[in-house]
Amino acid sequence: MLGVPWDSSGSGRGETQAPAALRSAGLAERVDVDLGDAATVIADTRRDPESGVRALADTVAAAGAVARALGQGRANPDRRALVIGGDCSLLLGVFAHLRPALGDVGLWFVDGHPDYADATASETGETADLELAALTGAGPPALVGLGGVVPMVHARHVALIGHRTTDLEPAAAAELARVPADVTTIDAASVICDPRAAADRAVAWAGRLRLPMWLHVDVDVLDPADMPAVTYPQNGGLNLDQLAVLLAPLTASTNLVGVSVADLRPDLDPDGHHAARLVHLLDRVL
Repeated sequence: MLGVPWDSSGSGRGETQAPAALRSAGLAERVDVDLGDAATVIADTRRDPESGVRALADTVAAAGAVARALGQGRANPDRRALVIGGDCSLLLGVFAHLRPALGDVGLWFVDGHPDYADATASETGETADLELAALTGAGPPALVGLGGVVPMVHARHVALIGHRTTDLEPAAAAELARVPADVTTIDAASVICDPRAAADRAVAWAGRLRLPMWLHVDVDVLDPADMPAVTYPQNGGLNLDQLAVLLAPLTASTNLVGVSVADLRPDLDPDGHHAARLVHLLDRVL
């Protein structure tokens, strides 16, 4: 397990507290090795004038720190990685390691949002709005080149799962429209209707790729009624049982090389109730 206290806003938001909160909730006792936290310090709130990305230099440095720490942890091939964040743009560091280490890697991207914003059009410029775009090669050179090869993940090797597609605000609808047609999509309504069928579809898709797979879970894929302790809650999401049914076949894949979990806000969970429920979920599926 590697903690990544990453907050792409640079404002000291609650995501940085998540690794400690999940350890306190019992996650540390459920892994073989806890590597501690990567040195991800994002303290700049300014936007790069050319790219529009907030805290660009800090983000590049943080991605390098994650890549190095993950590389050290993955030196033992008998263990798979569990990366706990932090916000979703920690994936920039994950794939800065995976791309040069393993070559092509597939991505199950389980998230309430597509994270495919254009930095210059983004209201915030946070990389948490656009990391999937950067991973697939749509973004400023400083981000898309982090893995040494562009793209870090081919769009055809990505499955976007659990995202909302109805009742979207204009900016969210425009972001969804930017997702390449090559990306496989299984929206929230489909998962809610039949989570096992959605999981089977995602597993069959990955089977055809025949690639190592990374599983990323943004906990805002859950409905706010089940998980309110997130930065950008959005109605119409999964409940915990539906998410468990979805994830279990993915985590059972022999091609899985690692899992990342992002966006828990312990500052919105003062009694640790939601952190404990998330640890229980991970215990079920891992």
